[in-house]
Amino acid sequence: MGDLTEYVDGFTNRDWQTRDPTAVDGPVRIAVVGLGWFTRDWALPGIARSSFTEATVVTDIDSDATEAVADEHDLIGVAPEEFRSGSVADEYDAVYIATPNATHFEYVAAAADQGKAVLCEKPVAATVERAERIVSVCEDANVSLMVGYRMQTDPAVRRLRDLLADGFIGDVTHVHATMSQTMLSELTEAADQWRLDPELSGGGALMDIGIYPINTARFVLGTDPVRVSGRTRTEHEAFAGVDEHASFRLEFPGGVDAMCTVSQNAHHASRLELTGTEGRLILDPAFYEREDRAVAVVRGGTRLDVEFEAVHQLEEEFAYFGHQLLTDGDIYPDGSHALTDMQVLDAIYESAETADEVVLTE
Repeated sequence: MGDLTEYVDGFTNRDWQTRDPTAVDGPVRIAVVGLGWFTRDWALPGIARSSFTEATVVTDIDSDATEAVADEHDLIGVAPEEFRSGSVADEYDAVYIATPNATHFEYVAAAADQGKAVLCEKPVAATVERAERIVSVCEDANVSLMVGYRMQTDPAVRRLRDLLADGFIGDVTHVHATMSQTMLSELTEAADQWRLDPELSGGGALMDIGIYPINTARFVLGTDPVRVSGRTRTEHEAFAGVDEHASFRLEFPGGVDAMCTVSQNAHHASRLELTGTEGRLILDPAFYEREDRAVAVVRGGTRLDVEFEAVHQLEEEFAYFGHQLLTDGDIYPDGSHALTDMQVLDAIYESAETADEVVLTE
């Protein structure tokens, strides 16, 4: 077990970066598919901030949005059918997809057919079957598929993983994670949005934000759940088609439990706490892109709040994606990794419906 200062001194280091941006051919040119608020406010700035990427093409089913974003950022704006046809494929090397979950496949398939690497937002699809098709189409075309779990490229989360792996808090005994927001006031007041349409989203709170504690727990623990149980509930008419709140338990190998709660209609909060036989690690706030993360280490009766310069999460995600493409490096999290999350989500929904624990099989 190393000294804590070894982790603190290099807290925001990019442990994956092996090349300077000036030492590679690049940047990777990216076509951006889907121009909602997240893309405009976070993804496009992240691509621009990353020295390994640049946006060149944008498209959306809303032609006005396409024209406005293209004009604002001096990009090539095309209709979705033009993108899918490959008419401007010479203008980009990779594709970022941030459309409703159920529509990911059509754009991934088009990119794969054009031989372009893909960065697809999470969850990778609205159903397990669609997720399997996405993974297969990329494997068949031999194109790289990364899924946008930005927590995995956030240095704070990577340092938590390092501390756990080095035994800094002893053996992990349990995990607590929560994520909540008042979606209809924080994101949009429109009740007819795609996140509330089960056909487009695949589910509500569990599908949209439950993915964060699930995937982050998998990442920092370095293993996958073996059984799950869960409960969902909906109280308000706006959420009638999906789950408004969800709580679930993930059992990891060795009997380690992750107890998680998520909500699309509760006070804004997010937290990840890992408890071991010798201490605790706390990330609070944990999961939102618009907040600086704070890390606390508790051991031997002492609490240390680690101060570090917060990163732009989307800059880190796109920098990693571009760097790995330019250096022919392996990409993780990939489609197979994301497929496991889809299977876990599906099992939690099954448990919520049957009130039974669900055992996960490989």
